[in-house]
Amino acid sequence: MTGIVKPKPALDEFLKLPETEPASEFLEGQIIQKPMPQGEDSVLQGELCKTINQVAKTRKIANAFPELRCTFGGASIVPDVAVFRWERIPFLPSGRIANRFDINPDWSIEILSPNQSQTKVLSNLLHCSRNGTELGWLLDPEEESILAVFSGQKVELYKGAALLPIIDKIELELTVDTVFSWLSFG
Repeated sequence: MTGIVKPKPALDEFLKLPETEPASEFLEGQIIQKPMPQGEDSVLQGELCKTINQVAKTRKIANAFPELRCTFGGASIVPDVAVFRWERIPFLPSGRIANRFDINPDWSIEILSPNQSQTKVLSNLLHCSRNGTELGWLLDPEEESILAVFSGQKVELYKGAALLPIIDKIELELTVDTVFSWLSFG
């Protein structure tokens, strides 16, 4: 007796499903639910959004969004932080921000959670790179390292006092040590 093979869902079918908590993503024909954010993830996500927006949002250069669904290139992902250049943010005619972002972020940031597959998270960043995202970061709190994915899927590893790459026009200097120092409240 042979098993019945279920057809892979299509992106439009996935987008009709109710949202899950935490969010589910659709990549390479598979639906994968993200892990529930924990303390370190939450702190890093909040600090990154605050730090980027203090520099970029006030001057209308870019905006960092936490947990924003981005649907593009046949996938629908929810980066921990999605940064969009101001001129690419979808606004409604009224001037209000749109709810749907059917474009790739300019900068996608993922924070590796305990027991989360590094390969799966990296595949999100590589998908972004293939579809026009300029920069991706994969933060690994356990290793205190940041993997950067550049255009053309070039990958570099950063540790310690290394100055991190930032997208153009955002005047921000961050090191790996600075980013992970946000986890200490003492």
